Amino acid sequence: MKRIILFIATNMAIMLVLSVTASLLGVNRFLTSNGLDLPKLLMFAALMGFGGSFISLLLSKPIAKWSTRARVIGQPSNATERWLVNTVAAQAQRAGIGMPEVAIYDGEPNAFATGATRNSSLVAVSTGLLQSMTEQEVEAVLAHEVAHIANGDMVTLTLIQGVVNTFVIFLARIVGYFVDGMLRKNDEESSGPGIGYMVTVIACEIVFGILASIIVAWFSRQREFRADRGAATILGQPQPMIAALRRLGGIAEGELPKNMSAFGISGKGGAMALFSSHPPIEERIAALQAR
Repeated sequence: MKRIILFIATNMAIMLVLSVTASLLGVNRFLTSNGLDLPKLLMFAALMGFGGSFISLLLSKPIAKWSTRARVIGQPSNATERWLVNTVAAQAQRAGIGMPEVAIYDGEPNAFATGATRNSSLVAVSTGLLQSMTEQEVEAVLAHEVAHIANGDMVTLTLIQGVVNTFVIFLARIVGYFVDGMLRKNDEESSGPGIGYMVTVIACEIVFGILASIIVAWFSRQREFRADRGAATILGQPQPMIAALRRLGGIAEGELPKNMSAFGISGKGGAMALFSSHPPIEERIAALQAR
């Protein structure tokens, strides 16, 4: 979950900075000098949208290290670190990817993988996860993160984010243009967009960006199921991944609820589940059991 939250937050921050910078440089006047030029606006939106998402991708690994204070294991200093590095190395070889950096950070039971490419990635686990799980369960979590890298999830997520960014920028400027026109309909001497345009665009980008994150979160939930299956393939069986998920969810054997929600949209997750980057653990276990 940390991987997705950091990526989306970084992307939204970069998009706002790019938007304000474009306004200060007069790009908006160029797009609206002779009315709203939709083809130019769409090209501008695509350039900004994909540019912002790819900048987020390139910054994903250093920001993840900085925000979690993760310590990359250069030379293992104890048996646990040596086991972590060796386990990830073996799994990476099985998955056909380059050796990721391996890191440990202080925190509750969790883990994440990030990085711009399959051969330049990072796998990080928390101290809470190492302390609360068995070695087999930790191995399954590591396999899940390696599967994310092997599946190219960060790059695919970047492309999806680029598409939604493009529409956010495009629609925000259309709304801004019409709101600005309504505010200045009696001001015939003015040319180019006014302050109403800039304020409306920024407000719409924030609102549309939040709504767009629902799309990205839905996609992320689907990738979690695939990464679970990838972990089972790397390990040769689904049982260790099921055991790890049970541990994370505090679910005893045979304790799966009867009325599980579909992709977290309904049920105990409520409306906020739309923004969740991970499906309910119960559904993930059920999907592995039905594999």
